[in-house]
Amino acid sequence: MPQYLLSVHTGEPQDVPSDESAARDQYQQMAALEEDMKSTGAWLFSGRLTDADVATVVRVSGGETFTTDGPFAESKEHLAGFYIVEADDLDAALGWATRTSAVIGMPIEVRPFFDTRS
Repeated sequence: MPQYLLSVHTGEPQDVPSDESAARDQYQQMAALEEDMKSTGAWLFSGRLTDADVATVVRVSGGETFTTDGPFAESKEHLAGFYIVEADDLDAALGWATRTSAVIGMPIEVRPFFDTRS
């Protein structure tokens, strides 16, 4: 079955619930969505990332390794987390992305993995 990366992107601070009650409600909705993913066999793995300003970028040039603080590119949006799901097709993966975006109010990028099993 094809696998898809659902990458969660965060942007301006208004994307994050402003009060504790809203944050708790959003957490409960996410827990229910993730349980639904698991119960249907779609969920394979997920992860939430720390803020982009604590990232370290590694580059190799001319055989030397260089590291810099902060995100790879200056942007208003950064990768905040991800899901790896199995779905029958792209439409099914887009369905999971739609439900996820509706709960968290952030954009979700959907990308299929290359099928290396062939």
